[in-house]
Amino acid sequence: MTLADGVNGVSAGWLGFLIVILLGVVTALLIRNMNSRIKRLPDRFPPDDDEDASGPSAGA
Repeated sequence: MTLADGVNGVSAGWLGFLIVILLGVVTALLIRNMNSRIKRLPDRFPPDDDEDASGPSAGA
């Protein structure tokens, strides 16, 4: 038995390797999309008049 065989001759195999690669690619694409959306946000948002008149919400 070699080290590549894993425990009791069982290893993750190609399917496990492809799943890890796929998760890495999907994560990179999600981070790229998030960064592009954050860059499109305005520097400041207009104040909400309803919230300013009543003050900070108590409770909830």
